[in-house]
Amino acid sequence: MRFEGFGAGAVAWFEGLERDNAKRYMDATRATFEDEVRGPLEALLVEVAAGVGGEVKVFRQNRDVRFSPDKSPYKTATYGVVHRPGTDAGLYAAISSAGLYAGTGYYQMARDQLERYRAAVDDDASGGELAALVDAVEAAGLVVEGDGLRTVPRGFPRDHPRRELLRRTSLILGARLAPGPALGDRRALEHARSTWAATAPVTAWLDRNVGPSALPPEERVGRRGR
Repeated sequence: MRFEGFGAGAVAWFEGLERDNAKRYMDATRATFEDEVRGPLEALLVEVAAGVGGEVKVFRQNRDVRFSPDKSPYKTATYGVVHRPGTDAGLYAAISSAGLYAGTGYYQMARDQLERYRAAVDDDASGGELAALVDAVEAAGLVVEGDGLRTVPRGFPRDHPRRELLRRTSLILGARLAPGPALGDRRALEHARSTWAATAPVTAWLDRNVGPSALPPEERVGRRGR
C-alpha cells in the first residue's frame, strides 16, 4: 500500500465536520472521508510499518460519549498508530483541519513506569542525558508535551534541576505539517518519518530506562499523581 498524499478535500472535510458534527454530515460525505482522509492515513502508516515493523491501527471516528458532557458523535481528527513490539513508544499520526501531526513517546505512564522514569530522571547521568536529548529535539523545531503534575512528585526537591521532566506523567514529542500542497503528496510521509527519526534518541532512552509496564492492564489506569 503506497501513500500518495491526502486528498484535495481532506482539510475541507474536517472544517465541514467542525461546523456540522452530525450523522447527516458523515453520511453525506462518507466517500470523501474514506478516499481522502482515512484511506491515505492508513496507507501512510502501513508504508511506515513495512520499513520499521509493527502493527497498524487506525482508530474509529466515532467518539465514546457515554461519560462525556460533549455529546458530539465524531472526533475532529482521524488518527492511528504503528505499534512496535518491545516499546510503548508507538508512531502516532493524526490528520485534521490543522494539518498532519506526527509524534511519539510514552503516553500516560503506569505506576511502575513512573517509578522507573523518575528514578532515571533523578539520576545525574541518565537524567542529564535525557535533558540534553530533549533540548536537542526542541532545538530541531519539535514540540515536547504531555500530561504532568503541577509540582514535582513527593520525595524530590522543588528546585530539582530537572523538575520539568520530573513533573511529567507523559512524555510526547512531535511536529505538525500545516495545511498546504505538501499534504497532497509524499512530503507528508517524509514529514512523519523525519519527525519520528528526530525523536528516536529520546524514545530509545525511554525504552532503556522505563520500558513497558509489567502491571496487569486493570492496574495500569488510575491515579498517577504524586
